[in-house]
Amino acid sequence: MAQWSVAYIALAYAFQHGVVLTSEAFAWPGWVLRVSMLLLILGLPVIMTFAWYHGERSNRHFSTAETTIVTLLLVIGSILFYAFVQPHEEVAAAGASPRGAAAGRGGVMSLAVLPFVNLSPDKDQEFFSDGMTEEITTALAKVPDLHVVARTSAFEFKGKNVNIKTVGDQLGATHLIEGSVRKAGNRLRISAQLIKADDGTHLWAEDYDRELTDVFAIQEDIAQAIAGALKVPLGLQRGENLVSNRTGDLDSYQQYLAARSLVRARGTGLEQAVAILEAVVAHDPGYAPAWALLADAYRLAPYFTPVMRSDSLEESHQGLRGALEKAEIAARRALMLDPKNAAGYARLAVIETERGQWAAGEDLYREALEFDPNDPDTLHTYSIDLAIEGRLKDALSMRERLRMLEPFVPIYNIFYAEILQVNGQNPPAIALLEAMPAEVAGGYYRNAVLALAYARAGRYRESADTLQLITGNLVSRKTVDDAVRLLRQAPAKVGTPDALPPLNNEMGFAYAHVGAPERVIEFPERTMGYAQNSTSFTLWLPEYAPLRKSDRFKAYMRKSGLVDYWRAKGWPDLCHPTTGDDFECN
Repeated sequence: MAQWSVAYIALAYAFQHGVVLTSEAFAWPGWVLRVSMLLLILGLPVIMTFAWYHGERSNRHFSTAETTIVTLLLVIGSILFYAFVQPHEEVAAAGASPRGAAAGRGGVMSLAVLPFVNLSPDKDQEFFSDGMTEEITTALAKVPDLHVVARTSAFEFKGKNVNIKTVGDQLGATHLIEGSVRKAGNRLRISAQLIKADDGTHLWAEDYDRELTDVFAIQEDIAQAIAGALKVPLGLQRGENLVSNRTGDLDSYQQYLAARSLVRARGTGLEQAVAILEAVVAHDPGYAPAWALLADAYRLAPYFTPVMRSDSLEESHQGLRGALEKAEIAARRALMLDPKNAAGYARLAVIETERGQWAAGEDLYREALEFDPNDPDTLHTYSIDLAIEGRLKDALSMRERLRMLEPFVPIYNIFYAEILQVNGQNPPAIALLEAMPAEVAGGYYRNAVLALAYARAGRYRESADTLQLITGNLVSRKTVDDAVRLLRQAPAKVGTPDALPPLNNEMGFAYAHVGAPERVIEFPERTMGYAQNSTSFTLWLPEYAPLRKSDRFKAYMRKSGLVDYWRAKGWPDLCHPTTGDDFECN
């Protein structure tokens, strides 16, 4: 028995050492090592038992029964290994990046492109230097083995004199790109340099002084030179380029960059972005990126217009429905022109889910992530839809991945805090939101979500005070004031819940704290089919469990199309089918 044990231990050590080497080479998750070690440990008593049973007859062959037992143990071990190592079949297939979620934080090389400095005589050309930053970032993100982080968060350091090592640590990047842009007439001068974040070593630098017509060639040259300096293969097919936002019309390209800056900023500038982009696609109808951006602008613009401040949901419905129709046409045009346009798939996915076409939306999200696995906007909207669908753990996992990629984008962090809440994690949500200024992200979402968190913690005065900080035009002032008045009297219960005023948008949470929880579902019911938003996924908050057992909740889920989606794609965390066509949510 001693000989068998020693031999087994030696072989197990060699096997585990091989697993360690392979795990490091392929960046396998840490639990692979733990599971293999566990299986090897469990195998030792099995071997010792066989050795004891055979004794000095250990040189005889195993019986059929014994061979069957060993085979079953191996099969069970393999199944356990598969179960532990494989990611969730629904989300991992769509969301898992071959490059990993936050490589820089795990010791693997990662890259962030810092905002290029605008040295142009015309300071209004800031959008052009920002555009160069985004274009080079997008091009580098296409390199399969290059992990690009902080596509948007890097702009947090724009105009700030911060130590390189500090920037790298905060962005989770091992390497940084700095540069400048000077545009004067038809001349363009771009300087770029690649720096190691830990010690400031310059690995590569180059100046490009050319005609403006060479802008796409410059972007391509920079991206390829950086990949070469990092010794990373480009992974391009014959005829492919890293820079795909090309057009033969430079004026269209510059207008596109200006519109993209307005879309990023949200607010009332979205209407101006729509006007710019409509002119661009009319003049340059084959420019796919402009069509994809126009789809985004069409979809978002109504949320920042006076119609959304009105308490008339009919007016809002009409405005949003028309916007979605135009957005769909633009997104489909982008995909027709460029079938690999990830933004086109992502925008179409949002449109489908806002219409309640959940399965179609999920398929489109997967296609978007196939072409750009780490696109932050896609991860943002997809995780929100996962939360609405009740797939709370999947939504949280995707938000955590997004936060590792983009730690400093306010709107991303606000929705991360809200998804933390539906997963029962209220204290970290409060801490995250309190660290943000009240006016961030248009002055609405941060305050609405923090007020919800305060109310859940029984801090009603702070909840009401926070709602009063709301600015912007995403909700009417009357709705805010009505919600504040209810929170001022919480937790006292009202005598006649039906007599309470209607609360639109995210303000409906106040009902639950004055004894009218059944009215929380009212706004999602009234906006079904044209405005899926966070009011829909807050129905999964832990304290709304009684509401989820009601017939009203079931009717809403059926009418929204989610029950059909669950039957086709799998049931969410808190629900399961019962008898017949019925189901139950805990």
